[in-house]
Amino acid sequence: MDTDPNSNTNDLSDEVTEDGTPALQTRQTIHDADTRPAIRRLEAVLFLAREPLNSRKISQLAGLSDGTQARTLIRQLNQHYDHSGRSFHIEQIADGYQLRTRPHFSMWLKQLQHTPPAIRLTGPSMETLAVVAYRQPVLKSEVEAIRGVSCGELLRQLMDRGLVRYAGRSTELGQPFLYGTTKRFLEVFGLANLDALPRHDKLRSKGLPELYQSPNLTAEKQSNSPEHPLDESESNSENQSPEQNSNARVSQRNEEDSQEESIQ
Repeated sequence: MDTDPNSNTNDLSDEVTEDGTPALQTRQTIHDADTRPAIRRLEAVLFLAREPLNSRKISQLAGLSDGTQARTLIRQLNQHYDHSGRSFHIEQIADGYQLRTRPHFSMWLKQLQHTPPAIRLTGPSMETLAVVAYRQPVLKSEVEAIRGVSCGELLRQLMDRGLVRYAGRSTELGQPFLYGTTKRFLEVFGLANLDALPRHDKLRSKGLPELYQSPNLTAEKQSNSPEHPLDESESNSENQSPEQNSNARVSQRNEEDSQEESIQ
């Protein structure tokens, strides 16, 4: 029986992708002779990238005209991936773009030995991280005022895991450190930027509760705290080098020790 060579095209005529673009239009764009080489270069760059790349960097590596063309081709590629049912797509993560597998394949991918292991955070650590994420840049005393317990050791642990960083110093007396989240934090939680935090508009716009000064803050006991698994990302690009972060942590610990001695 003869087959119609245009049957596949006819089947696509009434279909649309997830963003409402006609599937036939997307297919024609992907296979267009002028667009095909650029799309292949962009796809190759994202395939080998170990961390999210912004559109400007992608355009430089793939030989594109500018970041606008990179974003346009990324959108077309994602439409193609969605229509063809691919197990991966290009995701906007940490102010950049990265080729990632879709979440519902995670249970199979975890069996691979080279897959990054899960990291675990205790309940108090998750609470502290949430306060920093929504209130940054934030002082340690402000985090402790919200939680009602001492958070110095928790903040240091979060910094060691690459989720929290020093975000400068306050202009208050003694110029204490300010804390903020890192690029890795966005990657681990799958966020494009801080504006993508749940209930961002409501929680980040609220003022902090009235701060209080107490030298006898209760130390947090974490031995029996439930743990929360998170997917670990391979990237750990920060504004400060590891040596700078290490020296800053040592300096902060010395400052905290001296403050505790003066209180006693």
